[in-house]
Amino acid sequence: MLKAIQILGCSSGFISQRLKKPHSGNGFSLISSKTSYNSTPKSLSFRVIRMFSTPSQSNSDAPSSSSSSVAVHLAGNVRKIKFCHWCGGPAKHEIPDGEEKIRAICTLCGKIAYQNPKMVVGCLIEHDRKILLCKRNIEPSLGLWTLPAGYLEIGESAAEGAIRETWEEAGAEVEVISPFAQLDIPLIGQTYVIFLAKLKKPQFSPGPESSECCLFEVDDIPFDSLAFSSIFVTLNLYIEDVKSGKVKFHYGTINKRLGTGPSDIRAFTLDYHLQV
Repeated sequence: MLKAIQILGCSSGFISQRLKKPHSGNGFSLISSKTSYNSTPKSLSFRVIRMFSTPSQSNSDAPSSSSSSVAVHLAGNVRKIKFCHWCGGPAKHEIPDGEEKIRAICTLCGKIAYQNPKMVVGCLIEHDRKILLCKRNIEPSLGLWTLPAGYLEIGESAAEGAIRETWEEAGAEVEVISPFAQLDIPLIGQTYVIFLAKLKKPQFSPGPESSECCLFEVDDIPFDSLAFSSIFVTLNLYIEDVKSGKVKFHYGTINKRLGTGPSDIRAFTLDYHLQV
């Protein structure tokens, strides 16, 4: 059986309706202030960017003090670990001698369960001045749009993982051009590494985790239906670069607001934005 492939369009038909322009009420607000550091090379531009959610998306119960953020950063989700990964013994949660953070410590064998962030890798694919997006066919964010991306696996480089994820989610063979963005999300223990890429062939089709794959004009990107804050930030940075006439590399930290759900993709601030 021949595999169905959509060429230069949308896997479920061409886009029939123009969506809201990305900078029209999308809550993306930039407050930029250039800062000079002796240790920063002259070729780098360092600035602080804040992004605020619209009032309807804010959560009044979410703590806003810096002390709350620090507490979460120190504790993480360690209390979710109830049993030892090695012997199955019950875990206690306290600060080990010589350390500064709360850890899950086995009460039987004494081993400490250290937690490390996960790396998510993906591709921002340009083709004919359009961007390839996938509509998620799985939770979380079922039915919302995202860049093809997923968890990096053992034994592959970040670029190799991004290429694999693009093939799995969009059925597209791509060539990585350059890294585009690294976005750290400390609250959920993730780091996103997004590569700028191009299609080797003008062909793509949704994989099992996608219901649709479409090429979007920049003005048609569905900002009101994006799956994740990391994708929201990445696409806005890309549009900013396109308008400036130069695509750059971006690094930033997404500080998500406490008490907000995964659907509140604009409830965060973007801090310490470094671009080359």
